[in-house]
Amino acid sequence: MEQDTIAAISTPVGEGAIAIVRLTGDEAISITNQILPTKDLQQVDSHTIHYGKIVDPKTEDQLEEVMVSVLKAPKTFTREDTIEINCHGGMVSVNRVLQLVLRHGARLAEPGEFTKRAFLNGRIDLSQAEAVMDLIRSKTDRAMSVALKQMDGRLSNLIRDLRQQLIETVAHVEVNIDYPEYDDVEEMTHELLRERAQYVKGEIQSLLRTAKQGKILREGIATAIIGKPNVGKSSLMNVLAHENKAIVTDVPGTTRDVIEEYVNVRGVPLRLIDTAGIRETEDIVEKIGVERSRQALQDADLILLVLNGNEPFSKEDQALFEAARDLDVIAIVNKTDLNQEIDMNEVTKAANGAPIITTSLVEEQGIDELEQAIADTFFDGELDQGDLTYVSNVRHIQLLEQSEDALNDALNSLEMGMPLDLIQIDITRTWELLGEIIGEDVHESLIDQLFSQFCLGK
Repeated sequence: MEQDTIAAISTPVGEGAIAIVRLTGDEAISITNQILPTKDLQQVDSHTIHYGKIVDPKTEDQLEEVMVSVLKAPKTFTREDTIEINCHGGMVSVNRVLQLVLRHGARLAEPGEFTKRAFLNGRIDLSQAEAVMDLIRSKTDRAMSVALKQMDGRLSNLIRDLRQQLIETVAHVEVNIDYPEYDDVEEMTHELLRERAQYVKGEIQSLLRTAKQGKILREGIATAIIGKPNVGKSSLMNVLAHENKAIVTDVPGTTRDVIEEYVNVRGVPLRLIDTAGIRETEDIVEKIGVERSRQALQDADLILLVLNGNEPFSKEDQALFEAARDLDVIAIVNKTDLNQEIDMNEVTKAANGAPIITTSLVEEQGIDELEQAIADTFFDGELDQGDLTYVSNVRHIQLLEQSEDALNDALNSLEMGMPLDLIQIDITRTWELLGEIIGEDVHESLIDQLFSQFCLGK
């Protein structure tokens, strides 16, 4: 286990009221003592905060006026001694303190190394560690709630319960193999195997049923706004984002590039992509924007296809519907505040069952109906957040799917009357796969890869 002391800036880069330099490790307190001569932190109580002045021992220059939090092992996030130096929030100030800490024995932390130490020291398991990053990246209250529940161990506890069921079953198989003369034990073992495998499979399937919603909460819905130039795409983005993110004019082709913005629609994050109007053009810059729009359409989970109700339905509109075929589409007939020239029968035929919403984005009419249509498309109108244990991490989903496959192999072998020791292999494999979710059985290289995705001070 690593014993050196690490340090990093744990607050976002930029100006602010406070910036924090965090240290953790065996020497965290003694290193801080060297640069904070006004107080012996070895003698203070844990979980207390102290005023002092940071001084460079070599030059005796005073660098900062700080508040220092002292958190002594084992009741810390990393289960190691931890110091948090609260500096003034300028980058010069906090960097000077960090450099001084590094010169006196600390090492600059790698990305995610604080959370990695919490995992390695048994403070949290791997799924809880990954939930820390989900919490940091949460775009909505619902996404944050799911991450908090996972950090609290809801998924971990369920996985541990399933693994316990499986290991008890494996132990029962071992008894049967060691004492084959007892026929009643063999009969009971087959029945127990079937019962436990079906139970664990059912629980895994319940988790996987939440995967779509959980993944959306975690990553958001990639939503492309497409349409001909000047139909109101940028206006739609501004209305959903509740601010002017995109330039709106009466001139077709104003939007020349793809603009992205996260918006919150009824607790669901949309990664909203405002695209350049798709049309034939000789303008080189606009042509590049149109090509990027076509690519955004292919990468999207949801298409908001905007039509101009003040113009007849055109071949270009029909082509857009055809380009979005087989994708989730919501058609938006905009500009209902003007004379309606569009034939709604043609729109209905082209939409081929997709929802159709009429709006006047200038007057912000039809937005509630649009938000409801989005919720209906992905969550049947509502997102059940209550007592469900959501699984949203792609790694977790893959391991659960592999676990289900292994259990299916075990159940099929049971039906075929295969020997117990062969069936046991699939049960043990399921136990190992579930263990990878919480880090009970995982390679060091995977651990390094996962924590490298964290921010530096976490």
